[in-house]
Amino acid sequence: QVQLVESGGGLVQAGGSLRLSCAASGSTFSINGMGWYRSAPGKKRELVARISSGGSTNYADSVKGRFTISRDNAKNTVYLQMNSLKPEDTAVYYCNTFPVIKFNWGQGTQVTVSS
Repeated sequence: QVQLVESGGGLVQAGGSLRLSCAASGSTFSINGMGWYRSAPGKKRELVARISSGGSTNYADSVKGRFTISRDNAKNTVYLQMNSLKPEDTAVYYCNTFPVIKFNWGQGTQVTVSS
């Protein structure tokens, strides 16, 4: 069973940056589209960025121009560079496959943006 381990979250002031990482075990990583999702209190988990197995990317309107998703298949890792962070970006961030969720969710990484 593939395990997903997210890291890189923290507390940052509005306007700051963070880089999240998601390491996946298993040999099937490179064939899957991957996404970064976030879950804020009282809100449904949402997809914020996705990257295909070939490297094509797409973003939610709320993060477009500020977040960048990338992947390193040799390291079985997907990244999320987050710039110009806003308080509304505060959430627990998770990675998983896209468009179909194939793996158990990891523990996520908390991102807190103070105003």
